[in-house]
Amino acid sequence: MKPKTQIIAQGAEAVIIHEGNSVIKDRISKGYRHPELDKKIIKQRTKKEANILEKASKIINSPMPEKGTSFNEIKMPFIEGKKLSENLEQLNWKKICKQIGESIAKLHDNNIIHGDLTTSNMILAKDGNLHLIDFGLGFTSTRIEDRAVDLHLIKQALEAKHFSIHKEAEKIILENYNSKDRAKVLEQLKKVEARGRYKKGF
Repeated sequence: MKPKTQIIAQGAEAVIIHEGNSVIKDRISKGYRHPELDKKIIKQRTKKEANILEKASKIINSPMPEKGTSFNEIKMPFIEGKKLSENLEQLNWKKICKQIGESIAKLHDNNIIHGDLTTSNMILAKDGNLHLIDFGLGFTSTRIEDRAVDLHLIKQALEAKHFSIHKEAEKIILENYNSKDRAKVLEQLKKVEARGRYKKGF
């Protein structure tokens, strides 16, 4: 008997399907691209994301992709829990923010940039452990700038989605960002934020 399938998210780049104990990320074909080019781009992006996910899952709590999926799909374990974007304030958010800071530091110390650090891409599993998901914009880099931008993204996400707690949440995350390059990254973060204020005319 085939497991029940359900679309749980749909974006411009992919459809996320819950099937039994698995989640399938199915990249969407773009009609405006030449079919061969479209297939090549989808294959490259899927492979890149699967590789980063595999590396990340050995460092932090993150879904390990299954081997042998098709050129446009990544199949991985379904994480039962609460998406932080919808539940953070109702949970033990101070403890969770500590885990967020520690997880980001571990990724960065292994040259992994998430690229889309928002609470929509974080799940608190039933066992109380934080899981980072969706590395579709992820890449590997040794640049301090890229790490600072990653931290800037989570700060922006907290301010936009969790305004009532964002200042203390940011503080806890940065306090627990115990990267070996912590001082350099936090210094660069100030420069990234200064550029942002300059563009806005503050």
